[in-house]
Amino acid sequence: MRWRDVKRNKIAKKEQQIQVSAFILKRAKAFLVDMFMINMPILYITTYLILDGKENFQQNSIAIFACTMLFGLIISLLLSKFAQTPGYKAYEIKLVDTKTGETVSFFRCFLRFLYFIVSGFTLIGLFLCFFRKDGKNLHDLLSNTIVINK
Repeated sequence: MRWRDVKRNKIAKKEQQIQVSAFILKRAKAFLVDMFMINMPILYITTYLILDGKENFQQNSIAIFACTMLFGLIISLLLSKFAQTPGYKAYEIKLVDTKTGETVSFFRCFLRFLYFIVSGFTLIGLFLCFFRKDGKNLHDLLSNTIVINK
């Protein structure tokens, strides 16, 4: 960090921008877009092209787990490479590291997805954003990330 940058407030503006989280409704809409654009084709291909139909898919827990993990891998790859998914891009938000403001690694993005699944089971982790000033959910806190407006 250079003194000249501190004096001109360049660093303070960047840190201030990172602390403002995107509105929860935008994040929820972006998640729904991702579910329809990425997860639905995975589920359709698995159900009707790989398996024989809905009944076989519902009875096959390995297929359900594989579809969920494939969705998580695709989301993690997109977030680590571009800091956005199709839903995030549609609503002009992106995922960054809380401290640095840089894109997050693939491993941390995938851990964030796993944390999202766990916080979805508890429901408290998903509603935590309504009780915090920074608007972070449990999976954002555990992975040290934040979703910001682009």
